[in-house]
Amino acid sequence: MWREAGRMSLREFGMLLALGALWGASFVFIRVAAPALGPFVLVEGRVALASLALVAYLAVIGGLATLRPVRERWRGFLLLGTLNAAVPFVLISVAQLRLTASFGAILNSTTPLFAAVIGAVWLGDALTARKVVGLVFGIAGVAVLVGWSPIPVDALLFLAVLASLGAALFYGIGGSYAKKSFAGIPPLAMAVGQLGGAAVVVAPFAGAEAATGGADLSAVVVASMLALALVSTAAAYLIYFRLLASVGPTKTLTVTLLVPVFGTFFGAALLAEPFGGGTLPGLVMILASVLFVNEVRFGKSPKQPAEAR
Repeated sequence: MWREAGRMSLREFGMLLALGALWGASFVFIRVAAPALGPFVLVEGRVALASLALVAYLAVIGGLATLRPVRERWRGFLLLGTLNAAVPFVLISVAQLRLTASFGAILNSTTPLFAAVIGAVWLGDALTARKVVGLVFGIAGVAVLVGWSPIPVDALLFLAVLASLGAALFYGIGGSYAKKSFAGIPPLAMAVGQLGGAAVVVAPFAGAEAATGGADLSAVVVASMLALALVSTAAAYLIYFRLLASVGPTKTLTVTLLVPVFGTFFGAALLAEPFGGGTLPGLVMILASVLFVNEVRFGKSPKQPAEAR
């Protein structure tokens, strides 16, 4: 548990920007590597390498004892890994076979909208009028984004959009499950348990996919997978949990507003992705909806206990 801290320092703000950049860049890495490796192989490499990197980090700092809850509650972590990593990571990778990196990053920013609805149904969190307005605005933003997409609108596009929104839905389910069932467990243990559980779940599917052959192991593809696993997952988790401890969940989760911005920028700059007529309006509408749903108020926030995701 953490309590909300006061103002964010310049260093902490820099960490927040770095986290947004790392998670935004992940959509570029997925866009490059998923078509070459296949969604399951890419996700298996991502979660297995990231979990091993975090275990190595804990070994270096003498923190392996924090992994005891993972051994004691491995069944729960298998489920958490399925809900909060395996399924959404695979769905995003499948979606990126069709979507641009910027499109995928913007759609993924709907996660807090799904989390609000699931939290209301499962955890009894209040679904206020402000949150309802935000949800409606978010749905409208997705409609604008898809309707004015630079990608040809066809059945495959809609399936890819549904896959990306499905990933956001599973993030919402996984977050509520974690909040309900894993209170008090050290956050790095949560990260290792979740990623390790996902690696176990995805492994047989990745093996079956790899057996079909045809993977393109070019230097760019391998570099993209390694960057996704070690930079946009393992390193990003370390920044994320450090921010949780120093500034609290509310300020840390404003990274949700930065990820699609960086994803759009990197997609245009590195992959020369088109910037369609609906991209900017859809992005603005979805980000505004996240502000409403999270009931963000600018200025000093009240101190309150909060759970880590």
